[in-house]
Amino acid sequence: MPSEYDRMACRVIEYGGAMSRWAPDAALRLERAAIELFTVQGYAATSVPQIAARAGLTTRTFFRHFPDKRDVLFLRERELPGVVAALVAGAPAFLSPLGLVMHGFEAMATGPFEGWREDIRSRRAIIESDQGLRERELLKNVLLGEVISEALERHGVAGDEARMVARYGVTVFELALTDWLQADGSAFVDVLHSTAYRMGRLVRPARQGE
Repeated sequence: MPSEYDRMACRVIEYGGAMSRWAPDAALRLERAAIELFTVQGYAATSVPQIAARAGLTTRTFFRHFPDKRDVLFLRERELPGVVAALVAGAPAFLSPLGLVMHGFEAMATGPFEGWREDIRSRRAIIESDQGLRERELLKNVLLGEVISEALERHGVAGDEARMVARYGVTVFELALTDWLQADGSAFVDVLHSTAYRMGRLVRPARQGE
C-alpha cells in the first residue's frame, strides 16, 4: 500500500498557478528502494540491479528514469528550481527583490514538502557520506540560484542584484532546511521565516548607537 508520502509526491501540486507532477510511481519506488539500501549497506556497496530488484522493477526501467544511481537521490530536486522560479515570477510586483524570492520559497514550503521531513533526513545522511554526492548537492543549489536569478530579472531586477539576491535566498533556504530537519515539530515555513529574520539582522547595517 502506498504511503502518505508517496500519495503526496504523485499528486498534481498547485503553487499559485505553477503546476508540477513531482514523479511517476516507478521513479518513487526506485528512490525508496535506493534510500533503504543506501542506509543499510552504504552508497558505494549498492548497485543499480540491487535497487531495481528491491523496487520490483528491471534495471532497464531504472535507466529510463535515472542516468545513474547517484541521480536517484535527487528525484525531488528535479522540479524544485522550476517550481520556485515560477512562484517568483508570479509573485506580486510590489515586493522587494528578496521579498520575491521568499514568496517563492514560502509558497513551496506550505505544500506537500512539509510531509517529507523523514525522507529528506535519510537522503541528507546518505549525501553526507559521499564526496561525489556532496558535490552534486552543491551543483543543485547553484542551479536553483540561477533559475531564481532569471526569474528576478524578468521582474525587472538588474542582473547583478538578481544574482546576489538569488544566492542569498538559496543560502537562507538551505540553512532553514538544516534547522528544520533538526527541530522536530516545527513547520518548515516557520523555520524559514525565523532563519530569514536572523540572517537579515546579521547583514543589516547597524544603526548609530546600537
